[in-house]
Amino acid sequence: MNDVSAAVGETAKTDAAELLAAFGAIRRVARRAVRSSANAGALPPARSELLRLTARRPGISVAEAAQELRLAPNSVSTMVSQLTADGLLTRGRVAADGRAVRLTVTDAGAARVGQWRDIRAELAGRALERLPAADRRAIVAAIPALSRLAQQMALEISEGALVSRRAEGRAL
Repeated sequence: MNDVSAAVGETAKTDAAELLAAFGAIRRVARRAVRSSANAGALPPARSELLRLTARRPGISVAEAAQELRLAPNSVSTMVSQLTADGLLTRGRVAADGRAVRLTVTDAGAARVGQWRDIRAELAGRALERLPAADRRAIVAAIPALSRLAQQMALEISEGALVSRRAEGRAL
């Protein structure tokens, strides 16, 4: 790696750290809004993430959910038991393989996910309306690029690029 590409890499890392810090702040504020809503029925972050994932991907298995959430399968299984006891998820056996379990969101779970989404969207919408028009336009214009960034980050993980690059750094 030459000096120019090293500098670009450090700039990209700094920009990424600032971007992730901003996203983290937005997520924390949104979670607080859900928790402070009297009727929202807030859950711990990992459980709410599992419920939202299952709403997006009905029929997902515990193993697939664990992989997607980057959690241990036994942790996800415990969360599934809790969400099932709360009446938010159901576990169904696959006919072809009686051992395989598929997850689906109950009507109550779907309503909860929708309520959380509405609370977060309402908060973000009100905040966006108060920003200067130039900031609103910049944020809206960035949405497609941010979606592509998320896809690229997922690709980096799935290809193992992050791990291999770390290993290369240690070898240098």
